Amino acid sequence: MAESLETVKSFVRADNTATITCPSCKMPKSVSVASYKNKSHFLKVRCPCGRAFRVHLDFRQFYRKTTDLSGLYKCIKPPGGGGGNMTVVDISQGGAGIRVTGMHTLEVGYVLSISFTLDDKKNTPLTKEVIVQSIQGSIIGCRFADNQLYEKELGFYLQG
Repeated sequence: MAESLETVKSFVRADNTATITCPSCKMPKSVSVASYKNKSHFLKVRCPCGRAFRVHLDFRQFYRKTTDLSGLYKCIKPPGGGGGNMTVVDISQGGAGIRVTGMHTLEVGYVLSISFTLDDKKNTPLTKEVIVQSIQGSIIGCRFADNQLYEKELGFYLQG
């Protein structure tokens, strides 16, 4: 029977390098992963300590934090495109993944306004303009509109 290998995640930096850390001995190694960018993002590696494990290379531009933040969305473009309750399921400096409740008629390219409250010490309310990038059932992948990219409170939230 094939052994089940532990999988560790490694974020890829802008220069296409990643630091892979062995889950056993904690020894880090920085490697170039440019050749994997348009291929498999899962690698099987063996550390000098003898431990074999899998590495998931995350080529995202920004770190994505898993969340469970309730809020509301409203379609801005096209006008009258609907809206309703939503949950922010993950968020980064560049965008958010939201889960909408009920039926929706959203399409890639729609512009939405999303409002939610961070679960930080200040319960910071945020309203962001986003552009729909992907739709998988009730999960909507969005990127922040260019004029909405940096927000100090969101930056602090993502570091915590």
